Amino acid sequence: MDGIFISIFRTLASFGLLIIITLLVGKHINAHKTHYSFALSITIGSIIANMAFDTAIPFVEILASFLTIFAAFYIFLTLSSRSRSIRKWFSGTPTVLVENGKILEGNMKKIKLSLDDLDQRLREAGVFDLGELEYVLLEVSGQLSIQKKNINLTVTKKDLNIPYDPSSLPRELIMDGKLVDKNLNQEFNSWWIQQECEKRNVKISDVYYAVVNSNGTLFMDFFKDNLQSPSDVE
Repeated sequence: MDGIFISIFRTLASFGLLIIITLLVGKHINAHKTHYSFALSITIGSIIANMAFDTAIPFVEILASFLTIFAAFYIFLTLSSRSRSIRKWFSGTPTVLVENGKILEGNMKKIKLSLDDLDQRLREAGVFDLGELEYVLLEVSGQLSIQKKNINLTVTKKDLNIPYDPSSLPRELIMDGKLVDKNLNQEFNSWWIQQECEKRNVKISDVYYAVVNSNGTLFMDFFKDNLQSPSDVE
């Protein structure tokens, strides 16, 4: 029985440590933007698994190992943020694959990337015509950064001289039939949303989701959708 309680304690402790580390540096680990953040995510996963289930290893010793790897990562992160040369050494640098519309075969060979791989990655990014490209860079994270030629760029409102109309982030006002108080302001207050509900002959408790979109319009979805035969497919 003592072994069961020990296993439960180790599991909860390791999970708690993982949550704390994720809160501290999770944005760096999850993104895998650098080599050492990728290495850290794998190492931490292995250490956490052993910390939780391998009772043959003393908990204190594996905890020390966990804190050591985190401290090393934090030092690398700090040094990289303060020095560009160190950042290039630890984090790596992007590789230019296309320059001025020309494929750089030498760089492709250095990173062992075939034309088929490049074509697939470009298609996944929505590019099917190599002739549209000005620059393509392979980032350290493995993602492609693409700049198209000016003639192939998407037309913007500025190009068409359309007047600027500022927008804002969508503002969620009701979720699960309850007001989201922190999102209310002078313009979109509880009285306003109450009036909007009355116009639709519903109560706030009847509304599953209500949001003011970036263009200022109100969207509402109700618990009762009144659909004759709603789809039942996940």
